[in-house]
Amino acid sequence: MEKIAIIELVDSVIRLSIFKTKNGHYSLVSREEDAVSIFSDIAEEKLLRPKTIVDVVNILKIYRNVIEENGVKKIIAVADNIISKARNQRGFFDEIFNNTGINFCFLNEEEMVKNIYASVTNSIDFSKGGIVFIGANETHLIKYNRRSTLGSICIPYGYENIISESSKTFAQMKDLFKAELVARDFKFDLDSAIVGAGKPFINLGRVAKKIDKYPLDIDNNYDITNQTQVSVVNFINGLDLERIKKVKGLVDDRTDTLFSGLAIISAIFEFLGTEKITISTANVCDGIVLNSIASDGYDKMSDLLTNSFLNLYEFIKDDTSVNTRVVNMAGILFKQLKVMHKLPRLYVKPLRVAASMFDLGKSINFNDYEKHGFYAILNSGVCGVSQKDLLLASFICECQIADNFNLSKWMKYKEILTDEDLDAVRKLGVIVRLAAALNSSNKLVVTDIMCDILGDSIIMKLVVNSDPTYEIMQGMKVARDYRKFFKRNLQLI
Repeated sequence: MEKIAIIELVDSVIRLSIFKTKNGHYSLVSREEDAVSIFSDIAEEKLLRPKTIVDVVNILKIYRNVIEENGVKKIIAVADNIISKARNQRGFFDEIFNNTGINFCFLNEEEMVKNIYASVTNSIDFSKGGIVFIGANETHLIKYNRRSTLGSICIPYGYENIISESSKTFAQMKDLFKAELVARDFKFDLDSAIVGAGKPFINLGRVAKKIDKYPLDIDNNYDITNQTQVSVVNFINGLDLERIKKVKGLVDDRTDTLFSGLAIISAIFEFLGTEKITISTANVCDGIVLNSIASDGYDKMSDLLTNSFLNLYEFIKDDTSVNTRVVNMAGILFKQLKVMHKLPRLYVKPLRVAASMFDLGKSINFNDYEKHGFYAILNSGVCGVSQKDLLLASFICECQIADNFNLSKWMKYKEILTDEDLDAVRKLGVIVRLAAALNSSNKLVVTDIMCDILGDSIIMKLVVNSDPTYEIMQGMKVARDYRKFFKRNLQLI
């Protein structure tokens, strides 16, 4: 296992992110962030003030100690291109290197596109589409299809620098950005899914969820319609500054960048003529990590969900883990019992998620781990699945024990879930529990199942490699819940 440190000097902050990497997978270990006045210095005087330089160097000295204490061997330090406009930028970076040994570089447009593309396509499962990434000082629009980018443009305005270029009114910022788009005439295919990434999109989603009273607090894979975007803009424009500052849950508390970000997004919606943009939490930092471990055998799988599971379990599972076999067994049971559960295939993906993470709650507490699994799955950050499917998977995991079902909790999500979903999660909870029970020995004992329905009973004939006595004993503990939801007696032989 190797650790990588990414240091970013962007967005008027210094950010340190430490990742552990193994077998082409990665996990965030630590993140620190501190504000600095770089952008305001350059915007006003095209010069970094001595105090700012001292502040940056002192922060980086601390970060260097953190990096060494974590045993990090590889450091990648990147700086926003806006710093290249500072007349004393060479002396600034020399001062940093002389005091910390950290050598910063700028990311050119090609590298930015490469990192944004890698990060977005590993957070949202669209094989073909367009990406809009709004940064502090520039915005990137990227076309892609499967594993290739087809074209891109860079607009020299982001949520920071567009403010000083347009007298700071919402309408002027919007018109300025839209004029840049019109001049380039870069549009996505009409049938393309469009993904929005960057701080302004996340803020837009969070405000929209508050307005709509959306019950899930998940940013990634949240759909924003044009109508919703207009509602958020009208809502924010109708508030005075003091009331805007009280809007909770935003990426930061700066009202000026909230306005500028929404102005850019509004211009994008109008120019593209799209009715929906899906929000991604992708960022340049994740893209840098993904591209840095590519030489270690990493390859973006066509099945993003599988890759997300592997990335999650690379660092928390060992050779005795049975999650993959539980997924396979749950799939077999779903097919074999189709005539009884009568559920459509749209439930296969949430079943797969629940089976893959059926024991994730044990990382919190072994006792009642099925209950803990609800929140563990919901907040796992697994990608390649819709927010609703992730919610269904959380309930399926909890319903491994039928008595765990809580109607008041279910009603909290009534705007997302249906009566059919209620029937499904209870039946699928039984299937996941049975699949886990048939892997109780932590080795491949049961390889297949053949089901026969005889009167009010179902006979499951196990195809085995060795003595299945323990698996049968554990499987029969599911019989009561099976009878409750499938209306049949369960027999394992």
